[in-house]
Amino acid sequence: MPIRTSLARLTSAWRAMAGEQRLAALSAAGLFLTMFLPWYSVTNGRTAKTNVLSAFGDFSFVEVAVLLVAVSVGFLLFARAEKRAFHLPGGDGTIVMIAGGWAAFLIFYRLIDKPGETAGVVVGVRWGIFLALLAAGLLAYAGYRIRAAHRPEPPLPGEAGEDRRATRATEPLVRHERRDPPPARRAPRPPAPPRPPGEAPTAALPGRRPPPRAPAPDDPPEAPF
Repeated sequence: MPIRTSLARLTSAWRAMAGEQRLAALSAAGLFLTMFLPWYSVTNGRTAKTNVLSAFGDFSFVEVAVLLVAVSVGFLLFARAEKRAFHLPGGDGTIVMIAGGWAAFLIFYRLIDKPGETAGVVVGVRWGIFLALLAAGLLAYAGYRIRAAHRPEPPLPGEAGEDRRATRATEPLVRHERRDPPPARRAPRPPAPPRPPGEAPTAALPGRRPPPRAPAPDDPPEAPF
């Protein structure tokens, strides 16, 4: 069934994720869920009636951008867990970190510039928007963790052979390849050329020794008177 297949894919993707990727996935899911929590309270000054709104109650550019960040990061992590091959500028960690920082900036902007403030209408913020800000900060931190982990991306189909050759060239030597090479054998000497018939073998001449020196007399001879 499609539901069982989807649950099986989600389970296998969760098991394939690393620790920092799971943190990013939980942060993105938490950011999405916080959008259903109370973000704003709108009070009418005439009737003193207060309405509580979620992020979808006043769906402006800020809320759309936060929703896109949460959904995009979730799809990115799911695709990486299924070994989908595609390259992003700066890597996955950089993209997730920028996305989390961008969402945190937009939510902080909403704390300052509240939507729908007019004469006679007071707009306040509720606890849900603070949880969304926390989830966006955790998402940026998870992106930093992914970037620091330096996990390689799955190679594209055309790069599979090059990556395999590069891995083979840089992988450590196995035990049988670390043995010292056998000593080189000396080449045999060429045989001596044959002597002509009737020629006697040449004998080596003995070396000449210097003549012995005469011993010096002990006393010089006496001169005659």
